[in-house]
Amino acid sequence: MQYKMSFFLASLGQFLVSFTMLLGISFMFSRFSSIEGFTYEQVLLCFATVLIAFSIAECFGRGFDLFPSMISNGEFDRALVRPRREILLVLASKMDFSRIGRLIQAVIVFFIAIPTSGVVWTADKIITLVLMISCGVMIFFGLFLIYAAVSFFTIEGIEFMNIFTDGGREFGSYPFSAYGQSILKFLTYVVPLALFQYYPLLYLLGLEDSLLYMFTPLLGLLFLIPCYAFWRYGLSRYKSTGS
Repeated sequence: MQYKMSFFLASLGQFLVSFTMLLGISFMFSRFSSIEGFTYEQVLLCFATVLIAFSIAECFGRGFDLFPSMISNGEFDRALVRPRREILLVLASKMDFSRIGRLIQAVIVFFIAIPTSGVVWTADKIITLVLMISCGVMIFFGLFLIYAAVSFFTIEGIEFMNIFTDGGREFGSYPFSAYGQSILKFLTYVVPLALFQYYPLLYLLGLEDSLLYMFTPLLGLLFLIPCYAFWRYGLSRYKSTGS
C-alpha cells in the first residue's frame, strides 16, 4: 500500500481479467437458454462461489505460488531455522491483496445471483453456501500446497499444476457436469473440486434433497491430508540449493 496507484491498477487488472470470464458466460447464454439444465442466474451463483473461494485462497496463499523462488534463492533455508512452522512462514512471505479486484467482482455477481437464482434461502441453504466457500478456499489451498511441494524435487515450479488452480477457477464457472461424466468423476475422486462446487449446488437449487449433498464440501477437506503428507514427504527429501 506504499504505492497506492500501483495497487489500484493491479486490482483493476485482476477485476478486468475475471470480467472476461463473466462476459464469456453472458455470451454463451445469449445463444443458449440453459446449459445442462442450469439457467444463467444459477450459473452466475456457481461462478461467484468458485471465484470468491479462489480469490481468498490466492490472496493468502500467494506464498505457495512463489515458493520455487524461495528455494532457488536460499530464503527457504533461513525459514527452516526459525522457530515457526514452515507452512506458516511460506504463507507469511507473500500476501497479494491486489486480488481484491477479483474478489469484489465475485461479491457483486454473488449478490446479483442470490435473489435471482431461484434458491429458497432457508437456514440449511445458507449453511451450505458458507460451506461451499470456506471449504473451497481450503481445497484450493491444498492445490497450492501440492504445487509448492513439487518444487522440493524440481526446484522450479511445474506449470501443469495451473490446470487445477487457475483452470479449476475458470472451468468452475460452469457446473462440472457440463464437461461430461469422466471429468466430473475425476473432479470428485481425484481432485475434489466438485465436492464444494457441483454437489452442494444441486442441494441449493433443490435438485437433490439428501443432506449428504449439503455436507460434501466437508468431505472435500479430506483432500488436505494427502496434500500435507506430500508436503512433509518433500520437506524430508529437501536438500539446499546452495544459494
